[in-house]
Amino acid sequence: MTPDNPFATSAGAGGDVVVPVSALNRAIGSMLERSFPLVWVSGEVSNFTRAASGHWYFSIKDAQAQMRCVMFRGRAQYAEFQPREGDRIEVRATVTMYEPRGELQLNVEAVRRTGQGRLYEAFLKLKAQLEAEGLFDAERKRPLPAHPRGIGIVTSLQAAALRDVLTTVSRRAPHIPVVIYPAPVQGAGVSAKLAAMVEAANARREVDVLIVCRGGGSIEDLWAFNEEVLARAIAASELPVVSGVGHETDFTIADFAADVRAPTPTGAAELVSPQRVLLLRDLDHRHATLARGFGRMMERRAQQLDWLARRLVSPAERLARQRVHLQQLSVRLSSAGARPVRDARARFSLIQMRWQRWRPDPARHRNELDGLAKRLAGAWQRQHERHATRIDALAARLEVLSPQRTLERGYAALLDAQHGHAVRSPATLKPGRKLTVHLAEGSADIALSDVQPRLTDGF
Repeated sequence: MTPDNPFATSAGAGGDVVVPVSALNRAIGSMLERSFPLVWVSGEVSNFTRAASGHWYFSIKDAQAQMRCVMFRGRAQYAEFQPREGDRIEVRATVTMYEPRGELQLNVEAVRRTGQGRLYEAFLKLKAQLEAEGLFDAERKRPLPAHPRGIGIVTSLQAAALRDVLTTVSRRAPHIPVVIYPAPVQGAGVSAKLAAMVEAANARREVDVLIVCRGGGSIEDLWAFNEEVLARAIAASELPVVSGVGHETDFTIADFAADVRAPTPTGAAELVSPQRVLLLRDLDHRHATLARGFGRMMERRAQQLDWLARRLVSPAERLARQRVHLQQLSVRLSSAGARPVRDARARFSLIQMRWQRWRPDPARHRNELDGLAKRLAGAWQRQHERHATRIDALAARLEVLSPQRTLERGYAALLDAQHGHAVRSPATLKPGRKLTVHLAEGSADIALSDVQPRLTDGF
């Protein structure tokens, strides 16, 4: 081939150009890649398959046509979701030719749900607008109260997130009352209703902090929390607002407008509810510290009082005290001579008692040793019997569950001849497919000529 004429290879007997199929497909593929730029294509997913290599193979179709698609593992591993049969999606792809089979296909680089691109663009536009107005500035964020007297929750009464928040608050801080401001979290006009509940909570002044939350979902499900009316209501709220929308990876405009963003509704509940056990523990610690401080102060005062009292002792009282002290010394001196003898006798008696207690008794020890020997022999015999019984039971169960016994009862095992996988569904059997049949007395390789699936509940 030459760049000017890719089909100038060889000529036949009549002078016609003869082109190999591989060269023709390669030329078509190159022309397609040059002619069609990277483009977004929308449609419905069908025949989705995830290969063992990690590559995705599927078709994207509408009412009039369909196109084969491939998304290689290097791209598929970064996709935010895995398409399913019947999903409406948009793929960013180039048009290519699969040369070995001469089939036209789309080489997919990115995938998203239908309409997600427009919603994300609207999300970025509104985020930039509100950020430019200063609604997301860190200076206007208010700290959460350390000990709230009441917690408000703006969400749907049917939302699973409400149950998670209530469970967490009741577990951590059962002493704090909770006020629910019900509003739907999905559907048309929802953001205005959520904003109205935020404003109502501020007007009623029943709580010290407010949680705006709902469970996870797609960008369409969470779109009510991306509306400007709700963002402005949260920013204008005099109550500190915690946003707990979706999962940890979900971000909404409400998250940026709120004073604090929690990764989940449960996380929001943990942020606003001080743990009662820790509060009680801190209270006990402070009480003990106060008691110790008061005790030390009283001891210092008593010591100071004693010192002052000693300075006020009269000479006559001091002489009396010295006289008493002299008498005590006299008594101690008179008893000092007799004390060594008394102490020696006491030590001798103690040593004699210890010797009597620890004197060996051969007969008693011999009886104890005989008893221990009998117990050891009995325990070894019982353990041996238990192990033997267990081994017999396991051998019997193993014999019953043996695959060979199953085959001897007339059953057979079908395996895919190429991959070695067991065949379980008749839907996977196709004419011409090679199978390996394992029987009680051997195995055989077979090829299917015809398959007639039949639905049945058993034999």
